[in-house]
Amino acid sequence: MAYFFHPIKQPIMKTIAFPMLAVCLLVSCAGPEGPSVKVESRPVLSKTELLNKIKGGWAGQVIGCTFGGPTEFGFQGTMIQDYHPILWDSSRIAWYFEHAPGLYDDVYMDITFIEVMNKEGIDAPAASHARAFAHALYPLWHANQAARFNILSGMLPPESGYWMNNPHSEDIDFQIEADFAGLMSPGMPNAAAEVCDRVGHIMNYGDGWYGGVYMASMYSLAFVSRDVEFIVTEGLKSIPPESDFHQCIQDVISSYRKDPGDWKAAWFAVERNWTSDIGCPDGIFDPFDIDAKVNAAYVAIGLLYGRGDFTRTVQIATRCGQDSDCNPASAGGILGTMLGYDLIPPQWRNPIKPVENKPFSFTSLSLNQVYESSYRHALAMIEGHGGTVDGESVSLVYEKPSPVRLEKGFEGYYPVERKRIRSNLETTWETSFKGTGFILTGEALISATNKDNTGVIHVEMTIDGGDPVQFAMPLDDLGRRLDVAWKFGLADTPHRITLKILNPWEAGFVRINDLISFAPRPYSSGI
Repeated sequence: MAYFFHPIKQPIMKTIAFPMLAVCLLVSCAGPEGPSVKVESRPVLSKTELLNKIKGGWAGQVIGCTFGGPTEFGFQGTMIQDYHPILWDSSRIAWYFEHAPGLYDDVYMDITFIEVMNKEGIDAPAASHARAFAHALYPLWHANQAARFNILSGMLPPESGYWMNNPHSEDIDFQIEADFAGLMSPGMPNAAAEVCDRVGHIMNYGDGWYGGVYMASMYSLAFVSRDVEFIVTEGLKSIPPESDFHQCIQDVISSYRKDPGDWKAAWFAVERNWTSDIGCPDGIFDPFDIDAKVNAAYVAIGLLYGRGDFTRTVQIATRCGQDSDCNPASAGGILGTMLGYDLIPPQWRNPIKPVENKPFSFTSLSLNQVYESSYRHALAMIEGHGGTVDGESVSLVYEKPSPVRLEKGFEGYYPVERKRIRSNLETTWETSFKGTGFILTGEALISATNKDNTGVIHVEMTIDGGDPVQFAMPLDDLGRRLDVAWKFGLADTPHRITLKILNPWEAGFVRINDLISFAPRPYSSGI
């Protein structure tokens, strides 16, 4: 989720056809409601095929992330037009590995959880994943950083990702980190969802958690189906139909079935119905949208309208805009799993080979080591869920997806005002608003005289003269509190917020940017 630039080079983009392998496990036919696909209850893969699909998933993720990197959040509330070139060449992945390795947060955060499982086994508890995540040396944003602060302050999952404790809980974060859960659960979307329950609630809740569950479910199904529409539609059965997330993706599926040749119609349906962001302070009253369901919809658009063609899939997922490196990363990873590493077209696959033995930044593992770790975890999951490994033959136990529990964050909360503050909190500061909740955006900043770039500012907050609440605002960027303050569950009346610095000093200060207020009903313009 960071923007990076690659020097302009000559593009080699072109759409190429590739053969679809015949798979005896499946029977597929098209019907008025989409594909009717039969998956055997005990699909069989060779060990070579299983590893090839796992490699394809990881490689596809890295390829998609690299391809979309230069356009990330450069197109907000608009698609990337056809005439806008998105370039690719044989040295692009190697360039990013050397010059901008932070692009691959999609991958090295997955690797954090893989490393925990390498040490503690595939059933490693949520607390172990949370501590490894919180103490990692990579920078974080949005729900991830809010969760890191919570964990470092003593709040473990699932509380660390709960929406009242994490105003970014419906952001894309776990959606881009759930690949490992699907890749270790071949044909077992419900087993993948259980892994997502443990890990995804570190940083997300509700629609934000569903993003990871949905991606993991599609990865899982990509091991047992060669029908992209089946993977997209069947994977959605892991998500409760009552949720906004499910309904958003269903809009994409409905648009595709109405006209499978016009991906832009699906994009406009998502834009019209689902882009009123509530769950991210940075996207409220702003075209910036890091909401999980919206960006997951762009993944689904890429997969459906890409129709199994790798080039077309990552192109469309990228051209939907917003988080346009993470979305083709997910789409490319899921399609790469379906195809297998060897069937990713050479123009995409070959550029990854020079980096496969290089460890990702902030981790101890290279791609080749990640392939092997995921393969071992997958074999353990298969045997742990009733499958068998007999010589070179791996017998899976196919699970039909079941919906996970219903979670709704920010229910009954509607943003009604974003008031610009732009003020430094030096000793005491007050403001007022009317509504049922608020978020104060801002950050702790280091003074020019602070040569160590360290320290903690301690703040006390009172609302309407009630009991004071104290919290810390570290000056260290890795441990920072992402927003100054927030509170939900208030009466729909006027309120007064008072902030006080408990340890005024010259090392740093708190910058207050905006006051976002919420009401129990949306604002109506009367139009």
